[in-house]
Amino acid sequence: MTTEEKLQHFLDTCMEDARARSSRMLDEYMAALEETFQEHKKDAERRADMALRQETEKIRKETNKTLSIKQIALKRTLGQKLDELKDKLFVELRDMLGNFMETPEYQALLEAQIARAVEFAGSDPVTVYIDPADEDKLHRLALHHGGANLLVSEYSFLGGCRAVIPARHILIDNSFQTKLEEARENFHFNLNLAEGGESND
Repeated sequence: MTTEEKLQHFLDTCMEDARARSSRMLDEYMAALEETFQEHKKDAERRADMALRQETEKIRKETNKTLSIKQIALKRTLGQKLDELKDKLFVELRDMLGNFMETPEYQALLEAQIARAVEFAGSDPVTVYIDPADEDKLHRLALHHGGANLLVSEYSFLGGCRAVIPARHILIDNSFQTKLEEARENFHFNLNLAEGGESND
């Protein structure tokens, strides 16, 4: 083998070795790049998932807050409407009581209330007050109930009567005003929104 052939062989061997090392280095570099890319991809996916969860939670909280505010507003509006209906209902009821006070049944009611008060008082003195609007009925009521001291009240209580038994510190209040106030206080609407129905107590 000539010197030139030896040099050529050496050059070929060196080049082949260099190509092999270069190929290995390139493979290692590509593998490192791929690993870095996969790590970056996983990290980006984790950050995207976290951002999505945070945004979802934020939207859920904002939605709940908005719904809560609207619910409060609806309840307030409903409460106002129910109060308006209640006012209207009791104005109508008061008008009906006014009409009732013009009937013979009202006269009979007063007589029954006075009779019960006298019976309850027994031997104790009892004073019965009637409404100023019923002053025209005083004489007839007094004729039927001589056991009671009948007086016209200075203040209107919308009808009915009030009886006082001083010896026992008892007030028997059968006035329409008190009955209306009690009825109004205890009155409420029973709303059955699920079935779209409505009933009252």
